[in-house]
Amino acid sequence: MNPTFRFLVALGGFLAFAVYSAVIVLEHGYLGFVTDVALASDWGLQVVLDLVIALSLFLTWMVRDARERGLPAVPYVLGTLALGSVGALAYLVHREGAALRGAQSASASTEPA
Repeated sequence: MNPTFRFLVALGGFLAFAVYSAVIVLEHGYLGFVTDVALASDWGLQVVLDLVIALSLFLTWMVRDARERGLPAVPYVLGTLALGSVGALAYLVHREGAALRGAQSASASTEPA
């Protein structure tokens, strides 16, 4: 898949979800999901637990991936713990941006002068 396309998809997903999340936090407060979702029903709690499991799996993958690529992991671990999927999506934007820059510099170094 084209690195530019991957970067734009990651960026678009991040921006859309970050804006939506910000609106929800402004309307319901940072911990609004606890009272509005997690404690409101058994299904709400199940969804929150599922999210915690999924983000834990993502964090495990992300730390290894960041180490292999020489990218920082700590800001995105903290971001994911504080903001959920917004932090995870931010890492994907950084990852794809770094890959895009690497592809562009590799292509520039192979072009004749």
